[in-house]
Amino acid sequence: MSAPRGHDPPPSANDENEPRDFVKYTFFHLRPEWRRLPRSERDAGKVRFASVLETPPEGVLLRTYSLTGLKADAEMMVWSIATELAPIQELHARLLGSPLGGYLDTAYSYLGMARRSEYVGAVGAHAHGGEGGETHRRPFDLPYLFVYPFVKKREWYGIPFEERRRIMGEHFRIGHKYPKVRIHTGYSFGIDDAEFILSFEAETPAEFLDLVSDLRPTEASRFTELETPIFTCVLTPPARMLDLADGLP
Repeated sequence: MSAPRGHDPPPSANDENEPRDFVKYTFFHLRPEWRRLPRSERDAGKVRFASVLETPPEGVLLRTYSLTGLKADAEMMVWSIATELAPIQELHARLLGSPLGGYLDTAYSYLGMARRSEYVGAVGAHAHGGEGGETHRRPFDLPYLFVYPFVKKREWYGIPFEERRRIMGEHFRIGHKYPKVRIHTGYSFGIDDAEFILSFEAETPAEFLDLVSDLRPTEASRFTELETPIFTCVLTPPARMLDLADGLP
């Protein structure tokens, strides 16, 4: 499963002086010890934690998601976007420094940057929701977000560019059959373990499932090295996300 558009970051595709967004996906696991605390203590801790999420540092755009019951080792995800790393670090320091933060494990953490895609001009390709041609990332606030790291096989980068662009053409055409699925590509070369961190917003899980299924037979998919773990995230306000993780239906 790779994205409906190509990912390779060309050196000439971006203006070095133009601000580019960092995208950060942090998955938290709430330890069982938290749920054994008195209800009054938990309620107070959740209010404080939610207040940090509702008033993030200046320059940080933030969304919260629930994974309770959907992933074995994570119940919550915080998606933060900023043009600098410092406010993202400040946000996480505030969260971890709260009373509830002492009961959190960071189960997974992914960092990427926005770039313009060199494949937007390929045959059958265009910027899907504007993402491929922009250096900023903005949520569409659709109900579901699907997140996963992505790595291509090294031989992909040895293929001449025009051939890679031809291969990606089929990928794009299939992706454009699903215009309601919105992609956010984060480029992670040199700043995190994967090459890309991909996320897709959708109205329903079925839309994304069908997209991934259709992409499986493409030529481009043969060059996929890694595309796991995969996370199904449900857009959820901070207070409700915390209640679900706390075991309150």
